[in-house]
Amino acid sequence: MEFKDFYEVCKQIFELNKGLPSLDEKKAEKLYMLTERMLKVNKSMNLTAIKEEKSIILRHYADSLFVSEYIEQNARVIDVGCGAGFPTLPLAIFRPDLQILALDSTSKRIEYVKQTAKLLELDNVTAMAERAETLGNSLDYREKFDYATARAVAAMPVLTELCMPFVRVGGKYVAMKAQKADEELSLSMGAITKCGGKLNQTILKSLTDIDNSEENRTLILVDKIKPTPKEFPRHYSKISKKPL
Repeated sequence: MEFKDFYEVCKQIFELNKGLPSLDEKKAEKLYMLTERMLKVNKSMNLTAIKEEKSIILRHYADSLFVSEYIEQNARVIDVGCGAGFPTLPLAIFRPDLQILALDSTSKRIEYVKQTAKLLELDNVTAMAERAETLGNSLDYREKFDYATARAVAAMPVLTELCMPFVRVGGKYVAMKAQKADEELSLSMGAITKCGGKLNQTILKSLTDIDNSEENRTLILVDKIKPTPKEFPRHYSKISKKPL
């Protein structure tokens, strides 16, 4: 797809999906560069199962950017389990005011995120290969972030224990979910409370395609109201076998 056509598809999708940040040609150019690089690297590394440009714009970029309007200006954000850089990279393109740490346990993916951020001249992105439960116990990172985001990484009871230790008191943890959000939230209420959080709100979104077909998305916002107890996060084997 040539850039001209890509830009037109972007404009249509951004117009259909309310709450996304404003799109201009410069930002669309960076999304285009991101798409080309991701599809090229995807031939040798498993980054995404979505290989058609329109679907990438919708299901990676628009989906990632739903969170933008709920993040305050100049915030420090950690994206836990960033994978191929979502929501990190789209968010960094549209929100240069943010400082984003992309965290993933897979070194190859983190190297891809680092190189891609450099290519796109995103100086508001840093990336680190480390396990969340390890970094969450580091005094340099524990309760140092205004927001922790996580997009479709794991079940929410697990995510909550991994993400909440990074968030400062007064900050927020945002879980980005597609399916069974209500069920996952119900199972997570104990973990939210034990890790120092309180449910703020759940926000339902419709991810709308050019043909007007829709997919449900849910953002779950959790306020950090008190420090996370020192015993959390536990070792991942304990978190997965016996969620809070």
